[in-house]
Amino acid sequence: QVQLVESGGGLVQAGGSLRLSCAASGRAVDIYAKGWFRQAPGKEREFVATISGNGGAAVYADSVKGRFTISRDNAKNEVYLEMNSLKPEDTAVYYCAADSQDKGLLSTPTYDYWGQGTQVTVSS
Repeated sequence: QVQLVESGGGLVQAGGSLRLSCAASGRAVDIYAKGWFRQAPGKEREFVATISGNGGAAVYADSVKGRFTISRDNAKNEVYLEMNSLKPEDTAVYYCAADSQDKGLLSTPTYDYWGQGTQVTVSS
């Protein structure tokens, strides 16, 4: 079994930055894709970014492209989301996700493992 634990969320003013971290423990998932999703109140969970197992490829949602950067450290079994130029519409619970097999870079919430989420609130 794999456990994913997110951290780094908080309250920030518009234009500010936050760095989310996700630590994985349990069965090794360091060689497969990991992703970040978010869910705002009353909305469906939406894709934010995903990164390949070796960190060589990443895909971003159009809404965050140029502002957010996903990265990973397989030695630590961690994945990160650097968020800059934050906007109030980025306010949501952010979830880390990991796959247990090679499915490519998915923008759909079909990953095998999920964290509990960390709240990000951006004030205007």
